[in-house]
Amino acid sequence: MKISIIIPVYNEVNVLPMVLDRVMKAAIPVGCEKEIVIVDDGSTDGTSEVLDRYKDLVIIHHSVENFGKGAAIRIGIRKATGDVVLIQDGDLEYDPNDYMQVLQPIVDGTATVVYGSRFRGNLQGMKFANWLANKLLTTATNLLYQARITDEATAYKAFRMDVLRAMRLRCLRFEFCPEVTAKVRRLGHTIHEVPIRYNARGILEGKKIRWQDGFQAMWTLVKYRFVPMEKPALESAPSVAQGASPAA
Repeated sequence: MKISIIIPVYNEVNVLPMVLDRVMKAAIPVGCEKEIVIVDDGSTDGTSEVLDRYKDLVIIHHSVENFGKGAAIRIGIRKATGDVVLIQDGDLEYDPNDYMQVLQPIVDGTATVVYGSRFRGNLQGMKFANWLANKLLTTATNLLYQARITDEATAYKAFRMDVLRAMRLRCLRFEFCPEVTAKVRRLGHTIHEVPIRYNARGILEGKKIRWQDGFQAMWTLVKYRFVPMEKPALESAPSVAQGASPAA
């Protein structure tokens, strides 16, 4: 079984080498192979040059513009060839040593979707405003979709590839999490949670999500509860590098 680890990055020149070192060394379930797909979302700080050092080890896509995390993940899904997809942020908030517990339920065949829950694990440094936003989004998810989860906005999400291929994603920025959660539940999949470690960072350390993104996430949860589910795109998607909105 091949595990595709998708890493969307934007201006992470200072921490990216450490992240990639940890990702490459991280253990995954026995019998699996690892594929790393990095999508550089229009970085301007030297991240692109750093990534070029790894071009013989990983799959790299460079976008000429900054479209957003959601767009980068969609490109990564399109380029991934694995049986399972795991999302990894391009910073040090999440610990790749948690890959084993996130991936094992899918490899064992006991789950099709697994979320790593920060609230079931070791949560460090999260500001109250972020804690409250996470709790509100999770509560809305459970009310709207009967998801019964504790952490909707966690970055550590793993999916069987066929689950992702069965939906059409529209996200551009941080609304990837609520959109994919909504569509996973609309398709009837149970979200399995496992505890993970988390070490929050602030804006001065490079954190990019803002309070406005919380409102967008809430609207995304509400919207996808009621709009008809789109069929996945069959045609070849236009390239973000050519200035078109990505499709997945």
